[in-house]
Parts: sequence; structure tokens; C-alpha cells
Amino acid sequence: MRRKLIGSALVAALAAALASGGAAAQTKTLKMQSTWPASLTLQDNFRYFADRVDKLSGGTLKVEALAAGQVVPAFEILDATSKKVIDGGHGVAYYWVGKNKAAALFSGPIGGPFGMDHVDYLGWLWEGGGLDMWHDFYQNTLKLNVIAFPILPSSPQALGWFKKEIKSVADFKGLKCRQTGLNADVYAKLGMAVVNMPGGEILPSAQRGVIDCAEWVGGIEDLRLGLHQVFKYHYTPGMHENNSIGELIINTEVWKGLTPQQQEWIKSATKDTFLSFSAKWQKQNADAIDELVKKHGVQIRRTPADVLTATLKAWDELVKEESEKNPVFKKVIDSQREYASRVVPAKRYMFPPYSFAANHYWGSETGVPTKKGAAPAKK
Repeated sequence: MRRKLIGSALVAALAAALASGGAAAQTKTLKMQSTWPASLTLQDNFRYFADRVDKLSGGTLKVEALAAGQVVPAFEILDATSKKVIDGGHGVAYYWVGKNKAAALFSGPIGGPFGMDHVDYLGWLWEGGGLDMWHDFYQNTLKLNVIAFPILPSSPQALGWFKKEIKSVADFKGLKCRQTGLNADVYAKLGMAVVNMPGGEILPSAQRGVIDCAEWVGGIEDLRLGLHQVFKYHYTPGMHENNSIGELIINTEVWKGLTPQQQEWIKSATKDTFLSFSAKWQKQNADAIDELVKKHGVQIRRTPADVLTATLKAWDELVKEESEKNPVFKKVIDSQREYASRVVPAKRYMFPPYSFAANHYWGSETGVPTKKGAAPAKK
């Protein structure tokens, strides 16, 4: 009898082990697509995320990180995710302002907003209720089967590229320039004739004379896109995306079909990707700026102060106009303003100005790179 019991126990244990091994051997793959050309570091961010998910899951959960156009056109990934044509996507929320202009508020809108940087903005998302608003916006306002997470710190961004010098905001008048999201509305207020297009279309459009200027990102991204082949004047900084954050989107049915552990792997991978990309990108941008100036002869200029001020004023006007007719926009922007009213002043008390020590060691912050090196400090 005892032998039978022991034998039964062994059989049961072996069956359980086999079952467990079989489950562990099963691999789930999520097919996702970005809005970015394959050559850009923005796509590297997506690939890094896929690698982190693979490693965290021990290879049991994989992400197929496809580039723009491999399944659907770049600007169709949101609807394609909602309809489960793809399991998810990698892009930026301000691409969806055609559905509702409040979308841009979930990608770090103009001026921070309200002076917030990446850490402050993530604080609003994670600690200030912003992430819940984001999910509610997609699912209840836009009626889409989508959940989103911040993954890509693609800023601060440069003002952009121009075929001629820009000395004041008056020089914007009539320029045909690639802009997206609410940035397009803001720059239209400043006199630009704005044109919306994916990043992969900027260079050929500039070569054909369809556009006179373009905003993409800055640094390494612009170098890889080849914008220096057409434009020679590069102005920085900008106020339009000094705190821009890209998103990872996943179909809600796909998300609910994941186990709690699989969901945690994805959440952890997005945070890891955000931090790791931030650090790597700073060095890549520094090297790219050096190459743009010394190898390609790009003239990097400081953005005229009146352009930065005019951008913020135009944004304030747009916020007022949109808040009066869009209750969702008002709800989100009010939440951001309230959060910023606490964290931004406190941060100014606690953090020394970046320029203070930087100017001491590296010269005036108004200096720009030249072929001979950094511009000297102004005496």
C-alpha cells in the first residue's frame, strides 16, 4: 500500500513538473509597430524595450518591435492597436490631436507644461493622477481599446531647421514648416504655414521645396534623418517640446489577457527604457552636435528670445481657447497646472540653476558650438 502511495505521489509530482515545464516553454509574442523609421534612435528605444521584456520574462514574453509602415502607415498605429490589427504601438500622443486636441497634453505639452521637466511630468503621471486620466481619455473619450505608458523621453527638442537665418518671430511669416500636434496650431499663430507629415517624409519634402523649414527632434535624431543635407541653419532651444514624452500603447484586450506578472514585466521595462534611454541619448546628442558642426558645416544658432516668449504666449492663448470649448482638455490642463504649482516652485528652491556651475566651467550659456569648439564665455 505504501509503495502504491509513493508511486502515486511520484507520478503526480512528475505530471506537475511536466505541466509546469510545458507552461514555461510556451512563449507569447506581441506584435507592435512604431511611428518611426527603422534607422532612428527613437526606434532604438522601442527595440531596447523589447529586449528588456525578453530578459525580464526569461524569454517567455517577446515583443516584435516593427518600424513605421511594416504593418500600417505611421499615423495609423493608434486605430490599428484599438482594432487589434497589431497588439500595440510606440509613438507620441500629440499625433492624435485630430481626434481630440487634449491628446497633446499626454506628451509633455508646450512650456513643460507650466515649467515642468521630465521628472516633474512623470510625477504628474505617476503621482498626480495623470496616468489614470490618460487611460480614461483613450478608453472613454476617444472610445478606443487602448492603454498607454510613458516610455520615450524625446526632449528637450530644438526649434528646428531653416534654409535661411531667423532673427525674430517676424521671420516665421509665410514659411512652410513641418510641425505636428498642437505645435502646429501655436506656430500657425506666429505666422507659419504649417505642414503635418511623418518624420520619414521630411527630407524628401525639403529637397523638393515643399517645405522651407522643419522641426523634428534635434541632435542625433536629426543627424540620422539627414536634415543637414538640405538645411544649414539649426536653431535651438525651443519651447514647443522642452519636455516631450513618447508612449507605448497596448490593446486593452491584449493587456487583460496578460498575467499580472507579464503586466509587471511590461511596466518595469517601460520605466527601465525611459531612464536608460535618457542617459544614453544625452551622450549621443552631444556627439551628434559636434559632428553636425565640424563635419557637415551646420550653423547652430541660439533661438531668438522673442521667439521663445512668443511661443509661450501663443500657447497660453491656445490653452484658454481650447479650455473654453473642450471640457476634457480643461480637466487635464487644470490638473497639470495644479501639480506644477506645487512641484515647480519647490524645485526652484531646492535645485541650483543648471547654468550656474555650467557657465563657470564651460562659458556662457548663450554660446553655440563652432568648428573650433564651444563658444567662449561673454565678458
